[in-house]
Amino acid sequence: MNQLDLNGKNAVITGAARGIGFAIAQRLLASGARVSLWDFDAPALVAAETQLADAQRVHAIEVDITDEPSVAAATEVTLERFGTIDILVNNAGIAGVSKKLWECTSDEWREVMELDLFAVFLCCRAIIPLMLPRSSGRIVNIASIAGKEGNPNASHYSAAKAGVIGLTKSLGKELAATGIRVNCVTPAVIETEILKQMSHEHVKYMLSKIPLGRPGTVDEVAALVAWLCTAECSFSTGATFDISGGRATY
Repeated sequence: MNQLDLNGKNAVITGAARGIGFAIAQRLLASGARVSLWDFDAPALVAAETQLADAQRVHAIEVDITDEPSVAAATEVTLERFGTIDILVNNAGIAGVSKKLWECTSDEWREVMELDLFAVFLCCRAIIPLMLPRSSGRIVNIASIAGKEGNPNASHYSAAKAGVIGLTKSLGKELAATGIRVNCVTPAVIETEILKQMSHEHVKYMLSKIPLGRPGTVDEVAALVAWLCTAECSFSTGATFDISGGRATY
């Protein structure tokens, strides 16, 4: 694993207890950063913190990122532990049910929008004011190829991820005059537990769209995210980085 230079940087990663978020935590640690793992699943957090086994550079906190007071409290606790927050990776998300739009209940639609989009807003709003006085920071949002193309039977997920792409573009422009860079990545199918939330037919459909003919790995996503967190990523902001095995056409 090639190491990037993140020495002295402090990162918040949402949905960090497993999957892509955990792989990102591993990669940032390998590059010298300290990481705060934010997740709603307390047992999974304990397991993740134990597996990473670095009490000096790993901090775990149970947080509901759809709840404003919970995000505020987690931000304060992280600040007390690390002193600053240099990196925010908005990774947490759910796929939701596989249904046609008119078959979804309001609660099923709202649940996906709350976690996949609204929570990104809450976390950015809480942490950006901490980056602004230093005019330095990196924000990486995990969107999806579904946000570009729209997957059938996933209107809630597709709409939320399209929203994340739009949020990234807007926020990147708002912060362009500062040293803060905001970018997002758009994975296609990645081999994680989230696939278990989807029907076999839906997963088969998504894989059929990938020219490389396979799902991506969490380590491949983590490698891209890690670079976006470095000082080397200085001339890209509000950008969308494809990691879809050739599926993306723009």
